[in-house]
Amino acid sequence: MIENTFSTEDLPKEDRWASWYESGTRSHLPTLIRTDHQDDFRGSIRLLDLGSVQVSTLTYSPLQVRRTPKLIRQSDPDILYFVFHRRGGIGVAQAGREAVLTSQTLVFYDTSQPFTAWATAEHGSVAGCVILQVPRKLFPIRTETLDPLLAASLPSREGFGALLAGHLDQLVTNAAGYTPADAVRLAAITVDLSAALCSHELESNDTLPPETHRRAIQAQVHAFIREHLGDPDLSPDTIAAAHQISTRYLYKLFQDQGLTVADWIRRSRLERCRRDLADPAQRSRSVLAIAVQWGFKDGANFSRVFRSAYGMPPGEYRNHHQSDAVREPTRTVQATTRTS
Repeated sequence: MIENTFSTEDLPKEDRWASWYESGTRSHLPTLIRTDHQDDFRGSIRLLDLGSVQVSTLTYSPLQVRRTPKLIRQSDPDILYFVFHRRGGIGVAQAGREAVLTSQTLVFYDTSQPFTAWATAEHGSVAGCVILQVPRKLFPIRTETLDPLLAASLPSREGFGALLAGHLDQLVTNAAGYTPADAVRLAAITVDLSAALCSHELESNDTLPPETHRRAIQAQVHAFIREHLGDPDLSPDTIAAAHQISTRYLYKLFQDQGLTVADWIRRSRLERCRRDLADPAQRSRSVLAIAVQWGFKDGANFSRVFRSAYGMPPGEYRNHHQSDAVREPTRTVQATTRTS
């Protein structure tokens, strides 16, 4: 995964606006941008390139943006935008509709059609958003079908909107740990989730190819399980009911991954326990308390499955990994002392 960053913080004040303008239009698309803050403009751009898909985190002083018919004729990258509000006030107008975003909404628009956008912020502050750019040729829903969603506020705190927003947050947070091979897979998942969101808002699963719909449901199920790992009664029946699918179809989703539903739940719970046991900040918590927090009903069973997965009992694992964490800073201090 390729990550590029730009910030005005280290630039002279007189260069900040022009530099941000150039970086923004080059990394996104040609637009006309106006601001009343050229003399004290503040902004940043963090760009994650997944190959076919791009995710960017932007901050900026208040401004106005226009994409005109002339600019579209000159350059049309044929990109679909999903914009998630992060801070300040953000609005978009296109196709006769206008959306003003709040902390619980996102907006979708088409760069091949004229639009205007604006951002406001309290005095001395900046606005901010996350932008997902998806090439139209990769999007599995026809353009004309998407027209009712242009510049319409879409939810990002529930359903597929929340799933997509959470997915993008994870991409941004964990960008440094992904490989080029991961980028290809993550781009496909991102397209599936954004398409599933649109299909849901259009109230028609018929707009999605079966494979896209299956992968989107699979991602939704995974997210649901992660959110409910602490529930000891989490079961295939409750998972299937929560997603309005049959238990048989749920089993099929996991067969495609080479795991049973129970295996996936157990593996996820063990990973959360392993992480907490290795955390020095949780040393005061008992092994049983950690196991119960993540849905294990009794200590004996937890100890048995943990040892099977990681090669040692949970208490021994904790002692081994936390003692390593304590020794490491000591070695670093000693090496520094010898150098000086």
